[in-house]
Amino acid sequence: MTSLEERMNILLENLTTETRNQRTLELDQLSPASVLKLMQEEDEKVSLAVKEKLGEIEKVVTCVIQSFKQGGRLIYTGAGTSGRMGILDAVECVPTFGTGPDIVQGLIAGGETAIRLAVEGAEDSIEQGETDLKLINLTPNDTVVGIAASGRTPYVIGALKYAARIGASTASLSCNEKAEISRYAQYPIEILTGAEILTGSTRLKAGTAQKMVLNMISTAAMIGIGKVYSNLMVDVQPTNEKLVLRAKSIISEITGCDMDTASIYYERSHHQVKVAVVMLLAGLGLEEAQQRLQESGGFIRQAVQHHKGE
Repeated sequence: MTSLEERMNILLENLTTETRNQRTLELDQLSPASVLKLMQEEDEKVSLAVKEKLGEIEKVVTCVIQSFKQGGRLIYTGAGTSGRMGILDAVECVPTFGTGPDIVQGLIAGGETAIRLAVEGAEDSIEQGETDLKLINLTPNDTVVGIAASGRTPYVIGALKYAARIGASTASLSCNEKAEISRYAQYPIEILTGAEILTGSTRLKAGTAQKMVLNMISTAAMIGIGKVYSNLMVDVQPTNEKLVLRAKSIISEITGCDMDTASIYYERSHHQVKVAVVMLLAGLGLEEAQQRLQESGGFIRQAVQHHKGE
């Protein structure tokens, strides 16, 4: 049986993300217009590659929804660009879906410094991947998604191994076939984006694929726990004037009331869009609307239908 180190050395030689793109061998001699055309043509392949893996992505979404319903969290872990992609998705969940900052988290090898600067050797530590999950008190109710374009990052492997050991759900996201991290995940996703136009620069097609998949995972999971009504962000966190206006507009859009009425119920609901909507549609007071939403698991339709059915 080959050791982890031996398998990773073999993998490095066969990574499609590290091979030279035969279409771009003259890249340094091309005009800006030609470079952009090539980049756009290569990027077109990313969406098709993601489309081929929708079944695998669905399994991860289902797993994350289950974690959320059990009071668990979604934890992304990665190094370099992959780690930053996880952090970006996690951070955006707070204003978009009104979640606490702990519900979706992004961990990166090397810590906060690595968000802006490369931290030498950080991704090579299997132990640090485990340690970082221990620091956030990982539980069996959580889902850990290990992200690595190469599919061989030791930091991610360490995190996935620890997550599996304590009984948390595990998924992986890589851009190479038969990725090493897939061996340690219950739900592996391998998006085959091929050689980059700039050899080995996986912030390009691989990074785009990762962003697309993480968008899918978090958004679909949030829809699955009632954070969306129709196609509206009903749990939006109104932290600035633009978002306050959006919140009031959503109330008006769903209920058909004018903006003045929406503003009144926005205040009466203590700035909670979903509560305001249920108050208007079901003719309920603040506490009753809050109770209906709690009983319906946060889904507006069920809260209103439940009231009408009484």
